[in-house]
Amino acid sequence: MARIGVQTSTVKGAFAQLGPYEALRRIAGLGYRSVELSQVPMTTESVAEIRRGLDDHGVEVAALSAMLTAPKGLAVDTLAEDLDKIVEDCRTLGTTMVRIGMLPLDALVTPGGVAGFAASATTYAERLAQEGIDLYYHNHHVEFARVDGRSILDVIAEQAPSLGLELDVHWVHRGGHDPVGVLRRYAGRARLVHLKDYRIGPLDPSALDLLAAGDGAGFQSAFYGVVQFAEVGEGTLPWREIVDTALAGGAEHLLVEQDDTYGRDPFDSLAMSRDHLQELGYGHLF
Repeated sequence: MARIGVQTSTVKGAFAQLGPYEALRRIAGLGYRSVELSQVPMTTESVAEIRRGLDDHGVEVAALSAMLTAPKGLAVDTLAEDLDKIVEDCRTLGTTMVRIGMLPLDALVTPGGVAGFAASATTYAERLAQEGIDLYYHNHHVEFARVDGRSILDVIAEQAPSLGLELDVHWVHRGGHDPVGVLRRYAGRARLVHLKDYRIGPLDPSALDLLAAGDGAGFQSAFYGVVQFAEVGEGTLPWREIVDTALAGGAEHLLVEQDDTYGRDPFDSLAMSRDHLQELGYGHLF
């Protein structure tokens, strides 16, 4: 059965401040029973504490996160350098899914970079498949840029057929596309879906002060900054259609995520998203 869970980047501060065990306890206390691990340190000690938290709080891991390669100085597991560790962590935490959060940024601006990424991702998807693990790719809005008349996401999907997709409906919408239509387009391939709303917030009155002071750049930043992440049900996306379409297309893990809660306690935001999804009749998926 499909399950609604939490993308841990939403509460990464709690993992850092309280530790994985307590963070997982709080997630479970909201009624969520699955997590996708992202922006959480995956040291030996952290993985052991996560395992203990999963067992004690009745939570499962939907997927782990990894990058293909990482910028120098960024402490994150990469498929290029940490494949064996990633496989071991999957075994320890009981998941058969790994997701790439974004392609290397230089692939976006380098001729042939997207094709090169697709080729490398295929190599690692095939290697992980030998271990019984599936590899997925998570989109942002930039993958809807068009190159030679086709979106980057379509190129990746076509050139890396062994790579699954993790569709983030907020970023699909921000990329100028209908999340329901994209979910239908990739039905059968998106076993992971991010539930994140899209909101146009109010213009901060201080923006007018910036304009009056001649700070045009500051005003523009505030003006365009009204495009916000939102709790599920607090924005504009059609959630019943999105969830029903995702489930019909074979989604197994629907993961609530919010990149910024704008001062609100992230756990309160998760509770708001939970409440709306339950009101829509999806309580049985928690």
